[in-house]
Amino acid sequence: MKDKKPLLVVIVGPTAVGKTDLSIQLAQAVNGEIISGDSMQVYKGMDIGTAKAIPEEQAGIPHYMIDILNPDDNFSAFDFKKRAEHYIADITSRGKIPIIVGGTGLYIQSLIYNYQFDQEDISPEREAQVKARMEELNKKSNDTLHDYLKSFDPQSAEAIHPNNRKRVNRAIEYFLKTKKLLSSRKKMQHMSENYDTLLVGMEMSRDILYDRINKRVDIMLTHGLLNEVNELVQQGYETCQSMQAIGYKEIVPVVKEDVKLEEAVETLKQNSRRYAKRQMTWFKNKLNVIWYDREKTSLNSMVNEVSALINQRSKNHDSN
Repeated sequence: MKDKKPLLVVIVGPTAVGKTDLSIQLAQAVNGEIISGDSMQVYKGMDIGTAKAIPEEQAGIPHYMIDILNPDDNFSAFDFKKRAEHYIADITSRGKIPIIVGGTGLYIQSLIYNYQFDQEDISPEREAQVKARMEELNKKSNDTLHDYLKSFDPQSAEAIHPNNRKRVNRAIEYFLKTKKLLSSRKKMQHMSENYDTLLVGMEMSRDILYDRINKRVDIMLTHGLLNEVNELVQQGYETCQSMQAIGYKEIVPVVKEDVKLEEAVETLKQNSRRYAKRQMTWFKNKLNVIWYDREKTSLNSMVNEVSALINQRSKNHDSN
């Protein structure tokens, strides 16, 4: 069985649908370990706004790709793929099942599809030059930054809204590192042959999901989201790419006393709902997922059904 492909379980779905609960119960049932597929949970100090599972919630299950970077560090799908592959190999080597959990579609897709990434490893000297240039550019307004991207990669600029500073930054940084345009990068759209991938998704009706999102924002505030954002601003991270994430960009103006908290909370809820809608559209269009309706299937039933699928795949491997 030396050359059998590792089994990889991937749980996707919109924000607030319950992926964390499912992943932890599933990991307990199948001897699994969890790799976060969320682009923001990699950052230290960004806990409440990213809905990280606290140690008590993790129930002793090892979690990876959480709290590995400072908020001013850049992180891309390319970086995620490299690190995730390392953890998958390690988890599999110990006879356990790697479970990817996340809502960042591009990160998931980069791992389970055969993306052709250009090499972005550069010399320390060149890395320092790129970092200095990005810091200089990050002092610019959204529109100025977008115009700069448009000057050398109009196709990417057309596809990215000026206010999506994170993606604008990513396209610029990619060009500075590789001297190639992000829009011209070739991506293979067939599943990677590196893994036997089981894609599981959670969904629910829009009204109920939106209500859950609104309540989760309220819970984040009671747990100290305002203080968390204030601390990040005090530490000098206000203009960092990571602070453009939903949950942070809406609260910064409150900390700066430019916007009232009530107004910012409504904006945060609206942005979160819109993000959930985009996530579902993306997952439905891009990935071949086995979907479970959270309203019709209990969490326990989901765990049992997915565990049975995992056991069946393991038996198929062993019989080959």
